[in-house]
Amino acid sequence: MKKIQMVDLQTQYAKIQPQVDKAVKEVFESAAFINGPEVKQFQADLEQYLGVKHVIPCANGTDALQIAMMGLGLEQGDEVITADFTFAATVEVIALLKLTPVLVDVEADSFNMDIDALKKAITPKTKAIVPVHLFGQCANMDAVLEVAKAHNLYVIEDTAQAIGADYTFKNGTVKKAGTIGDVGTTSFFPSKNLGCYGDGGAIFTNNDELAHTLRGMVNHGMYKRYYHDVIGVNSRLDSVQAAVLRIKLPHLDEYCKARQKAAAYYNDGFAVADQIITPIINAYTTHVFHQYTLRLVGVDRDALHRHLLDQGIPNAIYYPVPLHLQKAYADARYREEDFKITNELVETVISLPMHTELEPEQQDFIIKTILEFIA
Repeated sequence: MKKIQMVDLQTQYAKIQPQVDKAVKEVFESAAFINGPEVKQFQADLEQYLGVKHVIPCANGTDALQIAMMGLGLEQGDEVITADFTFAATVEVIALLKLTPVLVDVEADSFNMDIDALKKAITPKTKAIVPVHLFGQCANMDAVLEVAKAHNLYVIEDTAQAIGADYTFKNGTVKKAGTIGDVGTTSFFPSKNLGCYGDGGAIFTNNDELAHTLRGMVNHGMYKRYYHDVIGVNSRLDSVQAAVLRIKLPHLDEYCKARQKAAAYYNDGFAVADQIITPIINAYTTHVFHQYTLRLVGVDRDALHRHLLDQGIPNAIYYPVPLHLQKAYADARYREEDFKITNELVETVISLPMHTELEPEQQDFIIKTILEFIA
């Protein structure tokens, strides 16, 4: 059996090596390393794939979130609501911009923002909602948009873990994750479903005026060299990373299907165990399984984590500490009773190897090892 990896990027690369090597070599030969033809072509390709008018490439997913908030004109003290159970980048940029983060609990089954908690968190200072499409499936965007419309709020989608996922509205309309709200953001970190070989990110919007603002912001606020029309930052996707992403984008649906197949295999294997709750997929969204995350009932999660590592099975705890208990984001406003689900999840979740190259033999060993431990 091949060594099990949390993410097997080497094998994935081997399958597309000739195309990637050729594309990267052409960038080197052209020496157009910043804002070169590869960036423009990838931007156009991604716009077509997502069915969105504007893609603004940038340096990473965290920058994408920050620039999106800057572009919307949010001001110091404005409240921005997001989920407590997610990676810190989502709340980090809110704090960096001197906005006020407001964290809310999540749903126990989907891990996405709890709509009732969202409604309760709204105040006259609330200006935006950041739903995080966690682990690969969309949050309840019909409900999020309904709340946003009722209170005149911006919706900023954090799609770092769900690029490629489809959302089906109540009226039957289907849109790609990240193209539903006022603006969407994503990360191309190497382990993402669509990952480059360094850092990268992008912002999506159908708003022409906002897109124009964002395009200037990612490049020092310039539309014409040395003329700065808006306050910006230095956040550009380099041509080498764009070349890699341009080659990988046509494989994204294939990659997502491979992850879905692996998830179904896990689900079948764990169906015999009452102590294991496998991921659910809500009817309104597809799940692209950036992570395959179990919930454990009556099982010592930390002991299982160590046991799997001892058996050569990589695994991870996403996430061990909720954002409201992180030193950087602690706030006297937060009450533990408002984070019942998140506080439970951080003690019971465990994420297993999930990538495009998983083999049944590897999954059989993982499943067998876990079932024997909990027996």
